[in-house]
Amino acid sequence: MKQLALSLAPPPAPALDNFFPGRNVELLTLLGNLVAGRSVERCIYLWGETGSGRTHLLRATIAALNAAGLACLLISRGDPIPTPSAELRAVALDDAETLDARNQRAFFNLYNQLRERAGIVLAAGDAPPARLKLRPELVTRLGWGLVYQVQALTDDEKALALKRHAASRSFDLPDGVIDYLLRHQSRDLPSLMSVLDALDRHSLEAKRPITLPLLKELLRSEDEVPR
Repeated sequence: MKQLALSLAPPPAPALDNFFPGRNVELLTLLGNLVAGRSVERCIYLWGETGSGRTHLLRATIAALNAAGLACLLISRGDPIPTPSAELRAVALDDAETLDARNQRAFFNLYNQLRERAGIVLAAGDAPPARLKLRPELVTRLGWGLVYQVQALTDDEKALALKRHAASRSFDLPDGVIDYLLRHQSRDLPSLMSVLDALDRHSLEAKRPITLPLLKELLRSEDEVPR
């Protein structure tokens, strides 16, 4: 068995076109319009449970804005909040609920300066603004624009996404394989897609159809690859 060839590839970089929307079609359309310059709303706050896709959407949108030529900044958990430069046009703050007192003040100032320049402010957290334990004035700012709850995919929606992905690669995906993936693997969709791509490669190399035993063989081989 070609263990090295079977090593699971990392999930693809977050992008708007590789996000399976489920019940988030309106939100995905809004972010696409923002990137295309067709949205008058410049401040958007996303919230949802872990695994809902809020971080994916935040990173995907800021990457698309950067690709469109805007000077952008992504602020992840634990990153210091910088002093805004005149060139900065868009900022995305992830895990807003984790900001300490110093970074709350800094982001409050950053938000105000970008808003005055008609810049774009995106933020994401684990709860709506009113439930965040942050400075009242920052909570107010985060609630000024549009606030969207990112709806996590149900198992049925994940199964549909996996079937569509398999169809795009021209192979059938048995229900037993999907059930096993949802019960035994990381449940976020990018990780599940990564396993599915590796399973497709393994099927082609082994010249065997995709079945539950083939999936288990792949996962055992991955566990045995030296780290």
